[in-house]
Amino acid sequence: MPQAAPPTPADQGALRGRVALVTGGARGLGAAIATTLGAAGMRLVLADIAVQRVQDFAAVLAERDIDAIALPLDVSDPAQCAQAVDSIAARFGRLDVLVNNAAIDITAPVGALSVDDWQRIVATNLSAPFMLSKHAAALMAQQGAGHIVNITSTAAKRAWPNASAYHATKWGLLGLSHALHAELRPQGIKVTAVVAGGMRTPFLTERFPDIDTNLLQDPMQVAAVVHFVLQQPAETCVAEVTVLPMRETSWP
Repeated sequence: MPQAAPPTPADQGALRGRVALVTGGARGLGAAIATTLGAAGMRLVLADIAVQRVQDFAAVLAERDIDAIALPLDVSDPAQCAQAVDSIAARFGRLDVLVNNAAIDITAPVGALSVDDWQRIVATNLSAPFMLSKHAAALMAQQGAGHIVNITSTAAKRAWPNASAYHATKWGLLGLSHALHAELRPQGIKVTAVVAGGMRTPFLTERFPDIDTNLLQDPMQVAAVVHFVLQQPAETCVAEVTVLPMRETSWP
């Protein structure tokens, strides 16, 4: 009996012309994701609180014939999150992909972590993905399709000292991602949590200048995994994927 042909991922052209919003898109993993998706032909909205930096990066991508616009955005502000999605809908008429990547951390023991710092970390790392997903999902539901990618961390799977707020938000984001996966799938919206191990990005190298970068991974490798999950056929969704450096010592 002849075997059925195996399902194949969507081809490279399937992403061409689609619209993606990437938060924290000015540098680090956000910039790597933007570069990768732009090379696949996606139209990019790069959101970042660092206005000049995101404008400069959008200009760099434009020089590579990548369609990218800069969107100054403080993701901790609910009004700005709503306006960001509204402005994308007005400009493009659709939003196909939301990548919740923006995150902050303050390395301090719980006794030294101020309430204001706790609230700022929670607002950026957890409340913002909720707010942006809420507004994006409403638009995606009208389209009958869309994909939300939440960049979480191995900090959502284990814990180390002096990062209580960061762990709380990343564990929370992983739970939120799976909850949205269950809730939004009937509306044709896919939700993926990307559990990323340590990367050679300013998020780590600027805060820990003595870190052994040989134990970290190139963020472009994580970006490639984001690209991969976005290419899956309509009948398939990757709910969670873990991407680790081969030599990372903090994870089994």
